Amino acid sequence: MIQGMATQKVFGHVPGVAVGTEFRSRVEAAEAGVHRARQAGITGNGADGAESVVVSGGYEDDRDYGDEIIYTGHGGKDANTGRQNKDQSLDSPGNAALVTSALTGTPVRVVRGSHHSPYAPPSGYRYDGLFRVESWWMEEGLSGFRVCRYRLIELTDNPPARTGFEILPPAPAGTDTPGRRSSTVQRVVRSGTVSEYVKKLHNHTCQICGLRLAVPGGAYAEAAHIRPVGRPHDGPDVPDNVLCLCPNCHVLFDFGAVSVSDDLVVTHPDGDKPLISHPKHPTNLEHFRYHREHDRS
Repeated sequence: MIQGMATQKVFGHVPGVAVGTEFRSRVEAAEAGVHRARQAGITGNGADGAESVVVSGGYEDDRDYGDEIIYTGHGGKDANTGRQNKDQSLDSPGNAALVTSALTGTPVRVVRGSHHSPYAPPSGYRYDGLFRVESWWMEEGLSGFRVCRYRLIELTDNPPARTGFEILPPAPAGTDTPGRRSSTVQRVVRSGTVSEYVKKLHNHTCQICGLRLAVPGGAYAEAAHIRPVGRPHDGPDVPDNVLCLCPNCHVLFDFGAVSVSDDLVVTHPDGDKPLISHPKHPTNLEHFRYHREHDRS
């Protein structure tokens, strides 16, 4: 047992604890199993992922938009001033845990503490439900040091809880007759015309590895934005910010395992190679620079 933490490891909702439940202190939240760490803002490790995080204004680079949170990782903060005075690192178990959650899609509990945010409770702490780690990157923070940043998106569905001791979760029952339902969500509207234009120019061939996936009826490729659209990156949905990639290279690119230099050379785990280009599809070097500066290393 880790000192100061409850013993039960749970991913998802903690049975018996409803969204909106309030706690007077971190100790109460830990005893309820909602956030087992009594001091650290992230509960979890790189092997299993993150169980929960606390959003309490403790890091100057945090941004809370309600159903979307730009969360700063752990470490490098001056205990007296609260400002960053060192670079953060993925060597921190909490930072590595959130990366794992981004890769696996495992939901993360969010507990908000009282701080200067319209979405925070006036006092104490409150369990605000499950979020997914949509993406992560590293960049220079407000104090000039590199910080780990994570984009958390609130989940509207409520996956059942599972403990960290199960080999596999039970198979979902699913439904024999799936229907449709109406819902209202906010999302970035991407242009299908732009994506299709880029993919057709390249004949659905990956610009990184040269693979063309032939499927019945044609070929399959994915449009990858170099500078991500949506907050906080706000990349444009235009052809010079889009690459035609196979699914594997798309994942490698999005998670920073692959990058492109100013001379359009691809840094790849299998060795450097030139980016496959097309005369009618120029790419903006500023977007590649942004991608490298916000890498995942």
